[in-house]
Amino acid sequence: MAKLTKKQKEALSKYDPAKALSLEAAADVLKQISYAKFDASVDIDVRLGVDPRKADQMVRGVVALPHGTGKEVRVLVLCSPDKEAEATAAGADFVGLDEFIQKIEQGWTDVDVIITMPTVMAKIGRLGKILGPRGLMPNPKSGTVTLDVGKAVKEVKAGKIDFKVDKTGIIHTSVGKVSFSPEKIAENAQEVIKTLMRLKPSSAKGTYVRSIYLSSTMSPSVAIDQTTVNGL
Repeated sequence: MAKLTKKQKEALSKYDPAKALSLEAAADVLKQISYAKFDASVDIDVRLGVDPRKADQMVRGVVALPHGTGKEVRVLVLCSPDKEAEATAAGADFVGLDEFIQKIEQGWTDVDVIITMPTVMAKIGRLGKILGPRGLMPNPKSGTVTLDVGKAVKEVKAGKIDFKVDKTGIIHTSVGKVSFSPEKIAENAQEVIKTLMRLKPSSAKGTYVRSIYLSSTMSPSVAIDQTTVNGL
């Protein structure tokens, strides 16, 4: 077993890892035990009682965090020329089509979200092998394939995120930064959980939400007491 560092020992001395806390209390603990020299991300991990191998139990959705992610999101809009001004006005960082498709084919993926239109998806389809593994492939279910590109850009910039259960049945996504107040972190996390409950597959049997943890970059995780979470 690896030895704990001085910082890890100090963090573990400030809370009981075996004790589950409310979202707000857990967020407060994270602010005390985060020692990264940058504004670390705060993440939520929710283990679901689903089998992602079954199509009718795949949990995927989008959520608009009330307080945003605290992260500057770089957005690329791949669109027809008549939509370029709309995308630019909405705050997109990169706007175009053929020139960016060529750049991506050459290995460029220096963006966080790609938004496109149904009418140009035929051109973008061949980028799946590059964008798919990086989680950048536009998808109608996440709102990144739309004719209303301006609205999509504004939502992403304001804190709209998409998530998908992984092969082990866990949802992992960011709910803010350590610099956020515990209240804002808790409210963002609550919004994610509320969305997950709305997306519960009818075919899922037994306990749907099995565990919830909050953690920050390089910090230990803190268990959440589900009896304190609204809607569970």
